[in-house]
Amino acid sequence: MTASSVPQRIPVRPPSRPAVRSRRDWYVDTTFFLGAAVLGVLTAGDLAQDPARPAWFLGLDQFAGAVACCLLWFRRRWPTTLALACAVGGIFFHFVGWPQLVLLFSVAVHCRTRLLALVTAVTVATLPFQRPEPGTSGQENTMIGLMLVLAAVGWGMFVHSRRQLIASLEERALRAEAETDLRVRHAQREAREEIAREMHDVLAHRLSLLSVHAGALEFRKDAPPDEVAGAAGVIRRSAHQALEDLREVIGVLRAPGAAAEDRPQPSVADMRLLVAEADGAGAGVRFEEELASEQVPGSLGRTAYRVVQEGLTNARKHVPGAPVDVRVSGAPGEGLRVRVANELPQPYAARPELPGAGAGLIGLGERVELAGGTLAHGPGKGRDRTRFVLDAWLPWSV
Repeated sequence: MTASSVPQRIPVRPPSRPAVRSRRDWYVDTTFFLGAAVLGVLTAGDLAQDPARPAWFLGLDQFAGAVACCLLWFRRRWPTTLALACAVGGIFFHFVGWPQLVLLFSVAVHCRTRLLALVTAVTVATLPFQRPEPGTSGQENTMIGLMLVLAAVGWGMFVHSRRQLIASLEERALRAEAETDLRVRHAQREAREEIAREMHDVLAHRLSLLSVHAGALEFRKDAPPDEVAGAAGVIRRSAHQALEDLREVIGVLRAPGAAAEDRPQPSVADMRLLVAEADGAGAGVRFEEELASEQVPGSLGRTAYRVVQEGLTNARKHVPGAPVDVRVSGAPGEGLRVRVANELPQPYAARPELPGAGAGLIGLGERVELAGGTLAHGPGKGRDRTRFVLDAWLPWSV
């Protein structure tokens, strides 16, 4: 066993630093002061009849005992020094013995093991040199003193261990409270991210449709009445649907214990309606679907739907009116691949990062990663080098 693995007694309160005396400390110190004084008087009944102790020495003994009792008020500040001083004084003076035991108890409570062992050894070493009480032999006096020393040290070690246990429990409680607070903050952050993700997924598609049709009405003032009416109808329906989706998302997220999965979620089958809406906005979407099975899991279909939705929204935002190719393919055991490709904006070749772009792709990447898949986006390669490609692969278990 190495020296670092040996358990050490940690002082409950550093002896070198004066502690603020609480009301409880006042009560305890007063009790020790009075107890040491009373016990010293009660056990000194035969000292006056001891011929070996002159009257002046008895007065000096009482004075030393009074000083030792007064020193108990400073036992928390200098426990080791006072205990060693009283251990030496106990050799000559009877009334110093009881304050000495209190100081030894204080050393056991507040000091480390090495200091406690040193003070205890010095105290025990002085016992044979103490003047025996009248009517007792030196051996009996040493045995009684040894039992009192062991009782004081044992009691002090018990108090020390109990205080350490309480301090450890308090520390655990504080750590548990901090961890709980951290979990709450983490849950709140996840809730905010969930709200932001759902708001983006639900509203970005609708608002992009509104922007396209509103822009058409603004720049084509000479459009036929039928086209104007059709565009206005799309705007009205999209705005109404956007409000309904917003109200639904907020309602689910506010409901106690509710989750985003509690509301109807889109699936692969809803992609056709999504593509039809985008195609109706003039995007010219070409949709290909090659699935070996129609039974696409709900969470997998929902993520694939969000990938297509984000791709169509970005295409309308950056290259409105440009054709978009959407291809969904896969099979159980092979995975589900979703690919959305559209023309690159004109400034893209000179400036790879578009201003204001990327926030939705970041959230989409997190969603795909949580589903266990991969997401790649950017200019394509080969024949697609002039196109922006959004390519996602999602695991599809058998």
